Amino acid sequence: MEHGSIPELVRWAAERYGPGEAVVEGRTRVSYAELGARVERAAAACLAAGVRLGDRVAIWAPNTLDWIVAALGAVSAGAVLVPLNTRFKGAEAADVLARSRARLLFVTGTFLGTSYVASLRRAEAGLPDLRRVVVFSDTVPDDPAYTTWKAFLAEGDGVDPARVRARADSVAPSDPSDVIYTSGTTGRPKGAVITHEQTLRCYEVWSELAGLREGDRYLIVNPFFHTFGYKAGIVACLLRGAVMVPQPVFNVDTVLANIAAERISVLPGPPTLHQSLLDHPARTAHDLSTLRLVVTGAAVVPLRLVERLRSELGVGTVLTAYGLSEASGIVTMCRRGDPAEVVAHTSGRAIPDTEVRLSDAGEVLVRGFHVMRGYFEDEEATAAAIDADGWLHTGDVGVLDSSGNLRITDRIKDMFIVGGFNAYPAEIEQLLGLHPDIADVAVIGVPDPRLGEVGKAFAVRRPGSTLTADDVIAWSRREMANYKVPREVEFVPELPRNASGKVVKGELRGR
Repeated sequence: MEHGSIPELVRWAAERYGPGEAVVEGRTRVSYAELGARVERAAAACLAAGVRLGDRVAIWAPNTLDWIVAALGAVSAGAVLVPLNTRFKGAEAADVLARSRARLLFVTGTFLGTSYVASLRRAEAGLPDLRRVVVFSDTVPDDPAYTTWKAFLAEGDGVDPARVRARADSVAPSDPSDVIYTSGTTGRPKGAVITHEQTLRCYEVWSELAGLREGDRYLIVNPFFHTFGYKAGIVACLLRGAVMVPQPVFNVDTVLANIAAERISVLPGPPTLHQSLLDHPARTAHDLSTLRLVVTGAAVVPLRLVERLRSELGVGTVLTAYGLSEASGIVTMCRRGDPAEVVAHTSGRAIPDTEVRLSDAGEVLVRGFHVMRGYFEDEEATAAAIDADGWLHTGDVGVLDSSGNLRITDRIKDMFIVGGFNAYPAEIEQLLGLHPDIADVAVIGVPDPRLGEVGKAFAVRRPGSTLTADDVIAWSRREMANYKVPREVEFVPELPRNASGKVVKGELRGR
C-alpha cells in the first residue's frame, strides 16, 4: 500500500485493521478504528485552535496513548511535529520551542517527579509564538493560554468533520512531517526537516527488513521524541497493523512484566535494555517465550549479547541498524538470516535505494531518498552537512567490509552514547562553562559497564576556588538532562591544547 502522507496512513490503518488492537495502555485498549476516530478528534481540536498548514506543533511528554493521539492529530491537521526530549530542562525545551517558532505545545503534567509546566513557565518569557499549551492533566495554571487535554479536545467537537478531512487531504507527500532536533558539535540542537514521503518510505523499508507483521505486539520503550520510538515504533505499527504497547519509563522490572502480561513479540531498544533483561535475577520467573524480534542500535553490541538473545530467550530475529536524524533515522540495517558475527560487529548494509561510502578520512557519507531537506531555517549548517552532490556528511567514522556491511568505529564529532542517548561533548562543555568556578573544561566519553559510555569532565578551577567533583556533578544534575551529566570529574591545572588552541582529546583519553 502506497501512502502519500501520515494522515492518509492513519485513516487507511483504521479501515484496514479496524477491530484489531492498536494501542494498549494499562487497562485501556484501543482498536485501530477507535484510534482513527481519536486522531480525527484531536485534528479537529487543532483546527479549532487555529493550527494552519505547516505550523509547528511541539510535544513534550513521555510514551503514552495521549502522545500518539496528540501527535498524529496535529500532523493530520497539517502541522509539522516538533518532538521534545523528555530529559530536557525548561531552558533547553524553551530554546527549541523558540527556534522552531512552535505555536502549540502538548506537555505532560508531572513526569518522574518533575513538573514540566512549572519548568516551562520559568523559561517561557522568550516564546512570543507559543499561543497555546495543552496539558495532559486535569489541572492547569490559571492562565488563558493553558488548557487541559480534555477541554482542548472538546473545543474541536463543533468543527465539521468534512473540514478536518479536507485539511488532512491537503497534506502533500513532499510537505515536512516533522522537525527532529538533534544536538550537534556546535552545542545547540539543530532541527532536521523530514517529509511525509521520506518517513513512510523509510519505515515501510524498516518494517519489511525487520519482518514486522500484523498482530505483532510491540513494546515501545524507545522514547517517542526520538525517530526510533516515533517512526520505527508508531509509524511502523500503523503500516503493519501491529499492537503498540507504549512504556513511559525504562525500567527492567516493568519491561519483564509487560512482555509476560501482554505477550510481547517485538522489543527494539539499545543494547543496555537487552543486556539488563538477560541479567535480571527474576528473569526466569517471567514467560518471555513470545519474544521473536529484537532490533538494536549502532552502539557497540557484544557478540555474546546476540548469542544469548537467540539461545537463552529463543529470539528468532536479532538485527542491528545504524541511522541518524538527518537521514530519517535509518541508513543501514542487517537482514534476517545474517550470521551472529555480522549482527554483532556491524550495523548491516545500506537499505534499498541508498548509497553509503567513506570519505578519505573514513567519514561515513550517505546519499538517498531519506536525507533531510536540511536543518530548519539554518542554511549555513545545512550546507556544511550536505555537499553539492547530495552526500550527507554524518560525522561518524566507519569501515565497510566486502559485503557492504558498515561498522561504526569512532565519531569525528566526539559524540558518545549513554544508554542509547547521543551525548555531545561540545554541548556539555558549553553548559559546564557556565559554572562560576570553572575556568576551562573538556568532556570525553569513558566506558561504563551499564550504560556503554558515560561522560568524564576534565576541569580547570578558577583561582581561589575549592570546587569539588561532587559539587560539579550536583550542579550538572540541576542544569542539564541526566544523560549529559558527567559521572566523573578530574581537576587539572590546564587542558592539553594544540597549536591552533584546540583541546587534544586523544591525550585526555590516553590518561
